[in-house]
This record gives sequence, structure tokens and C-alpha cells, in this order.
Amino acid sequence: MSAGVAGDATGADPTPEGDAAAGSRSGAVSTGRVLAEGVPDPLAVEVVGLLRARGETVATAESLTAGAVGALLAGVPGASAVLRGGLIVYATELKHSLAGVSAELLAEHGAVHPDVAAQLATGARDRCGATWGLGLTGVAGPGPQDGLPPGVVHIGVAGVSPVGGPSVEVSSVTLSGDRHRVRVASVITALELLRARLLVPVG
Repeated sequence: MSAGVAGDATGADPTPEGDAAAGSRSGAVSTGRVLAEGVPDPLAVEVVGLLRARGETVATAESLTAGAVGALLAGVPGASAVLRGGLIVYATELKHSLAGVSAELLAEHGAVHPDVAAQLATGARDRCGATWGLGLTGVAGPGPQDGLPPGVVHIGVAGVSPVGGPSVEVSSVTLSGDRHRVRVASVITALELLRARLLVPVG
């Protein structure tokens, strides 16, 4: 198993009315609009299409986003062919009991740590029987958690390496904005990371 950790990145306002860079990066609409109006998110549509083309599936284990990644994917027609399911592991103990994150790791480092994101991603993939797993943990705010400021987010992607075999990569980002914007930007970032992996041929 290979693992990698990306450096920090600053995320701006991810709403359509906000920072242009965030909007052009994903074209994402809010999860609320997806659920209320049935408007599929363009980034989610692309990810679902890539998974279908590869004959692969995805599952999620979400902490701060509380199922929003899965909800965005489920808003795409035909998502049932690729979306296996998801684990909402908001409480720290559920990260262990549901997703299989090491209890020792949680006790030593807390819930917001790159290794926790990696194990969440692996747990989602393995426990839901998917090709890919996404694991998200972070501090949405408004206050700090375990000494970490709002906006610190770790996202794990567990799947297939370009040379074949399982791999896990973790990206650690620092996102700006209020609680809602941090959560939305985390969803966008997770889907962008998965899309990047799916665009790389295997073998």
C-alpha cells in the first residue's frame, strides 16, 4: 500500500456567488440545491461518468461533511451503478467502530489527522465493497478542535494505483470561509481529488 500527503492549499469561497477561482474549479452547486431542485452537480456528473467508463465504484466515510459527498454523487442520474454507499462518522468513536480507524491513532492524535483520513478512505472502500474510498475529516468551525483551527481538512482517497494494486493518498488542505463554506469546499476538493485519480490510466 502506498500513501502520500499533499501540502496545504488555501480554499476560497466555494459558492457560485463567491470567489471566481472556486467556481471555475468545480462548477459546483450546493448540496441543498441538488436535493431541492434536482440539479446534478457538474463535477459529480463527471466523476460518475468516469467511474462508469472504468467499471468501478466508490464509497465514502465522512466526518465534517456528514454525507454531503455521497448526497452530491447520488444526485446524478445513474449514480446507483457506481455509488456503493457511505458511512457518516461524525462522532469520534464511530470512526473506529464503523470505519475501522485505529483506536490508538484516535487516542494519540485525535479525529483530525492525515492518517485518520487515510484509514477512513480504506474503511469506506473495504467495508462497502467499492473500488474507491473517500475519507474526510477536518475542522469546520466555528471554533478550533484538538488545538487545530477551523479550515484544516484531511481527505483520503483509497483505490487503485496507476501501476495496479491498492493505494491510499491523503491531501491536507486549509480552507477559508465560515463553517458552511469549509464544508462545501471539502466536498468539492474530495471530488476533484477522486476525479484526478480516475483520469490516470491503470497499467
